[in-house]
Amino acid sequence: MSGILVVVEQRAGRIARISWEAVAAAQHLGTQLSLPVSAVIVGAQTEALTAEIAAKALAEVVRVEHPLLAQYTSDGFSLSLHQLIQSETPTYVVLPHTYQVRDYAPALAARLGQVLISDVVAIADGPVFTRQLLQGRLNGNYRPTGSGPGFVSVQAGAFRAEAAPNAAPAAPQITTRATITTFTPTLDSAQIRTKPSEPYRGSSQTVDLGSAQRIVSVGRGIKGAENIPLVQELATALGAELAASRPICGNGWLPMERQVGSSGQTVSPKLYLAVGISGAIQHLVGMKGSQCIVAINKDPDAPIFEVADYGIVGDLFEVVPALIEAIKAATQ
Repeated sequence: MSGILVVVEQRAGRIARISWEAVAAAQHLGTQLSLPVSAVIVGAQTEALTAEIAAKALAEVVRVEHPLLAQYTSDGFSLSLHQLIQSETPTYVVLPHTYQVRDYAPALAARLGQVLISDVVAIADGPVFTRQLLQGRLNGNYRPTGSGPGFVSVQAGAFRAEAAPNAAPAAPQITTRATITTFTPTLDSAQIRTKPSEPYRGSSQTVDLGSAQRIVSVGRGIKGAENIPLVQELATALGAELAASRPICGNGWLPMERQVGSSGQTVSPKLYLAVGISGAIQHLVGMKGSQCIVAINKDPDAPIFEVADYGIVGDLFEVVPALIEAIKAATQ
């Protein structure tokens, strides 16, 4: 192959946004190196998902199919992908940085005598891969060495899913719709040392902020739990999800599932409206991938303004009601 192989993850018959972000990262890397980009999906019956993936600007989509891959196991995935990589010999393997990937990817890289560069947030010429250290306080740059494939997992929000195009090729070598091939690994049930149980299911109230296109997030500036409904009204007017910084959830003013940051969810919406958030590094780590960031804070020196595309310096208790009225007037 001598190209880029990106692993697309599916859960319950759906491809998560972070997988499309990994595709965008792989295409970015492929453009840098003038290498074709191919995708792989692992499972037992992936026909419909394969067709969806093939609509992207890819050279090839490989279905790794076997009855023992119907349910995820670390052994099954690492063994199957090991065989595929030995057959295809890609230059780089790009994966979404999910809990599943964290489970099997280190073993997969070790089988091939390689190092996994995990949680990558940027790819520069070289290629050089950037990871954040100490909750985003420092950046570390890494360059793979050796003759084997380089393994890279991409942090959620680091690349935009929308940047993975359907029509334009990701590299000069790609001029037509992706071809679809099937790879059948050699697997035996004795090799699967774990018995999969039912997948973890969150409560019905769990909020998937990672899939939200618009988010209104609230911080300490709201002063008290009794003022949360004001920000909720703004979120409702925008058709957005309500989120918060750590202090808000830590105080119990909003559930922990709505926390954005290094100890909460990582998000990458089209619009991120930060209300009364100062911009601590732990929070910025979770929302830096947002397409458009709007900040409202009365402190003109608040760190949030350093990453904001638009900033409003003012009292949120004056600005937010004015915004609500303006949005309602515009939508009537």
